[in-house]
Amino acid sequence: MTIQELLAGGGGLILLLLTLVQIAPVKINPWSALAKTVGKAVNADISSRLDGIEAKLDGHITMDDRRTADSRRAQILHFNNELLRPINHTKEEFVEVLAKIDDYERYCEEHPEYPNNRAVLAIENIREVYKERLKKRDFLQESHAKDEEEGDVC
Repeated sequence: MTIQELLAGGGGLILLLLTLVQIAPVKINPWSALAKTVGKAVNADISSRLDGIEAKLDGHITMDDRRTADSRRAQILHFNNELLRPINHTKEEFVEVLAKIDDYERYCEEHPEYPNNRAVLAIENIREVYKERLKKRDFLQESHAKDEEEGDVC
């Protein structure tokens, strides 16, 4: 068999096809496409139920995140109230509340619909008092805090 006979007898088509596959290797698998279509048809009911469950879960996650933000705001406002009384705090307590402020502000940035105006001034005051305490180095010391808790203060 010569090349001319191969090209004339349909071999040319095979040669062209192999060349195209070699140049642009596109994987076509009709069995996978068929199995995917059948799988979607068989599992349509389960898929729609999962979509409903996913929507409910998203709602619960949103509600939980909002509750967490509400809790952080309450803790921030409480800490600010203690500063206004005045109740002294350790540096560690300030660092802890500043971390809560960071989390709270991050949530507010990511959720612009969340009402943030309740804590803005409290946050500003906490930061100002913290800066003053850093400059003066007059945080409540741990040893004094333990003595006050135990009632050993003279």
